[in-house]
Amino acid sequence: MVIQEQIRIQTRGRNTYNITGEVSEAIGRAGIETGICQLFIQHTSASLILCENADPSVRTDLERIMSRLVPDGDPIFDHTLEGPDDMPAHVRSILTHMDLSLPISQGRPALGTWQGIYLWEHRTHPHQRNVTLTL
Repeated sequence: MVIQEQIRIQTRGRNTYNITGEVSEAIGRAGIETGICQLFIQHTSASLILCENADPSVRTDLERIMSRLVPDGDPIFDHTLEGPDDMPAHVRSILTHMDLSLPISQGRPALGTWQGIYLWEHRTHPHQRNVTLTL
């Protein structure tokens, strides 16, 4: 049996958003004890990551390095239709992940002790993001 569900996340702009709870709740509703949870974000300017969930400075440091690698307003970019963060957001999402596959064990994501599932918003303005879960 395959179950598919969509979760919506309202972002407040560039940041990481812990969606572990929403994913765990979807798995619980599906009643799947053992299996695979595949997540896919339906956007080209946000991504999904597994990240340390205990120390928020890890995610701050990730943002710092990404800002150094792909700065907003870099004159190398022609695609600036939606502003100086437009093309950098696309590059950031390609460098990270638009999908994740996670094992399900005992009815929940089989994550490591310090792992959390995050939506990483790469745009500076708020957006509503859709993540499809296939279980």
